[in-house]
Amino acid sequence: MAEYELDAVDREILYALQEEARNLSSSEIADRTDASSSTVRKRIQRLESEGVIKGYSANIDYTKSGYPIRMLLFCTAPIPDRGAYIDDLLEVAGVVSVQELITGEQNLLVTVVVENDRDVTPIAQQLADMGLTITDEVLVRSHRSTSFDEFSS
Repeated sequence: MAEYELDAVDREILYALQEEARNLSSSEIADRTDASSSTVRKRIQRLESEGVIKGYSANIDYTKSGYPIRMLLFCTAPIPDRGAYIDDLLEVAGVVSVQELITGEQNLLVTVVVENDRDVTPIAQQLADMGLTITDEVLVRSHRSTSFDEFSS
């Protein structure tokens, strides 16, 4: 499949959805993009079908929801197999994110959220049982993200 070429309307739609997907209607996005509401709906459908928009999710404050510990587990997997671990890792209770890293010995970054520090050890053991080596653990104090500003006009 060829890479989908984003135009200015697509980028503005993506930016608006990143900022507040739940609170914006296609009419409100249309006002921001100078496109019609039906154009915005069609563009969103196309962005979804092309895989540019992979899904929608809630931005959860894990601390306020009872899971105050966020750990980054830097892991090493055999290089040809590192991508094959991702789906299995996402099935482990407490794992909320997996990133495949390209450079360095550490080639998988696993983000875990748990109630207390004792809950990390069983997760680490599951990762070891899968054949991964945890090379570093980092306790995260806070985490924030923002919309990718290159999508904004």
